[in-house]
Amino acid sequence: MNLVIDVGNTYIKIGVFDTSSMVYKETIEPQGFSGFIDKVKEDYPAIKNAILSSVSNISKEDVNKISSFFNTLILDHTLKIPFENLYTTPTTLGVDRIALVAAAVDQYPKKNTLIIDAGTCITYDFKNNKEQYLGGAIAPGIRLRYASLNNYTANLPLLETKIPENYIGDSTEKSIHSGVVNGILCEIDGVIAQYCNTYNDLTVILTGGDAHFLSNRLKNSIFATSNFLLEGLNYILAFNNSQ
Repeated sequence: MNLVIDVGNTYIKIGVFDTSSMVYKETIEPQGFSGFIDKVKEDYPAIKNAILSSVSNISKEDVNKISSFFNTLILDHTLKIPFENLYTTPTTLGVDRIALVAAAVDQYPKKNTLIIDAGTCITYDFKNNKEQYLGGAIAPGIRLRYASLNNYTANLPLLETKIPENYIGDSTEKSIHSGVVNGILCEIDGVIAQYCNTYNDLTVILTGGDAHFLSNRLKNSIFATSNFLLEGLNYILAFNNSQ
């Protein structure tokens, strides 16, 4: 069995895999991480291998604990990956984006695939049907957009995410909801349209914490999945262990 750990900007996601099937998943806050690893080890004694991906800070003590329990890979740009990376600055490519592309290679082989990860940031990543990663884009996510309107203006309030009642906001709060949510929907649909102009056989994957909030409101045909990054990490782990 494999343990997969994704340390994100806000939360830590943990998955336990039996070969390619996920048998357990949990999302926790960083302060509970160390104790949770103890629990996972106790509940799943068959775990032998682990992979850790982090775009945020994780203590050296926590890394050492995981490494002492399991045969552990730390995902970075030096690890073997199942695709050709054509990013011109490969050492700066986020490990979360590497994992997402790996999942696309595993689940959509030889297909032009755009992966949209809607979380703290919205990332767009594209791999072609030759399994070459070409790059993509990075944009602010939903909560960042709400927060920036509050942080960088004198009078605009910080609001919780809400579906706009109308695209025409007739109050300040409704205008903010319309601007943030409709703005993101138009952005995502617009980016998909750009790719479709070049790749008419495009497969689009939407994942991340805000995927299901957005998926039913997009005009384009997409596949929404919440486990894509964890599945990509598990595939990278298996790929390296098979070399």
